Amino acid sequence: MQSVMAARAEQDFDTVVMKFGGSSVADAEKIKNVAKRMVAMRERGKRVVGTVSAMGKTTDGLIELANQVSVEPNGREMDMLLSTGERISCALVAMAIHDLGYEAVSLTGSQAGIETDAAHTKAKITKIRADRVVEALDEGKIVLVAGFQGVSPETKDVTTLGRGGSDATAVALAAALGAACEIYSDVAGVFSADPRIVPDARKQDRISYDEMLEMSASGAKVLMLRSVELARNHGVRVHARSTFSDEEGTWIGEEGMEEAIISGVTHNEKEVVFTLTGIPDVPGAAATVFDAVAKHGVNVDTILQNVVHGVAELSFSVPTEDVPAARVAIEDAQGTLGSMQVAEDHNLGKVSLIGAGMRSHPGIAAKMFRTLADLDINLRMIATSPIKVSCMVAKNEVPRAVQALHAAFELEKDPTEEEAVRG
Repeated sequence: MQSVMAARAEQDFDTVVMKFGGSSVADAEKIKNVAKRMVAMRERGKRVVGTVSAMGKTTDGLIELANQVSVEPNGREMDMLLSTGERISCALVAMAIHDLGYEAVSLTGSQAGIETDAAHTKAKITKIRADRVVEALDEGKIVLVAGFQGVSPETKDVTTLGRGGSDATAVALAAALGAACEIYSDVAGVFSADPRIVPDARKQDRISYDEMLEMSASGAKVLMLRSVELARNHGVRVHARSTFSDEEGTWIGEEGMEEAIISGVTHNEKEVVFTLTGIPDVPGAAATVFDAVAKHGVNVDTILQNVVHGVAELSFSVPTEDVPAARVAIEDAQGTLGSMQVAEDHNLGKVSLIGAGMRSHPGIAAKMFRTLADLDINLRMIATSPIKVSCMVAKNEVPRAVQALHAAFELEKDPTEEEAVRG
């Protein structure tokens, strides 16, 4: 039976954007299943726009191939290469829809009017001119838009949006069309922890934009961070659910209904910590480092600085894929600040507690640190926000830390059920 939220979504919107990840279109049978889902939505009277990722591990295979033929693949040509994966998926899904008796048309990102900046392999969507999409919808067609890509009006070149960019494509299209957005993957929704580590992790029925932003930034892989930012900025209602089940997933929108202090514990084992020592303790030193880092497009997360006897030590974490660019950025900073010692730590992981309720509940961090201390898990770096506490620990300790925190904060329990019992 559909939930109240699902019923409201169908009442409020006549257009639905349906995004399917790579595992959802990994082979011919799965592609046919995706086509059936889109047709079923169309038969409910909805105008349907589909966005699909490249099949299975296609993108990984293309990247590997590029690295085999080039020591340092050119960014423009990488975008030309990687954009083909989503185009293949779109065309195949459109073919399957035709066989089901419905009209469909597949469009590249540029054909769908998706405009971006000129940053190859990490472009950002600047505008969507959706006239061609709307025209096809008005003709009763199901429209397939290749995710993860667009075109730069400045250079006229194909661009790609970076890992997970199909999520951003789907949400941006929903914003442009005034549509609801359903994100389908191989997981049933957003959980209180990774079910592979915590078997009794609880699926969330509803979660706020802010909580989902922190979860995505802290390692949860259900939704790409930029797609959540787009959804929040444009008020797009997002439903994260499984391709392989009809069960209700998790709704991401305004403030959640569950009133939980902690919504979930997330982890990320794909970060590297850089530590710079011997930095002059003068105004502007940190700015010099992070100006260089920003110039090279490196995403920085946790930052820690110490000063001893007039010399500063600065540590910061970056995603694994940004390590080469971070090294170049540090070399640039050394040209201004002079020689400094640089160390890299590839053996740390990040564990985070997320929850809008912690704003008004002091003691969350203390309980988190005590729980980990009782397991003799050492904390290397700590970062906080109004709804998040993160710490870096040894990578091999991450599973134990996640399990212990999930148990300590009793995240397997449904807060709405507990509230009903107390009431």
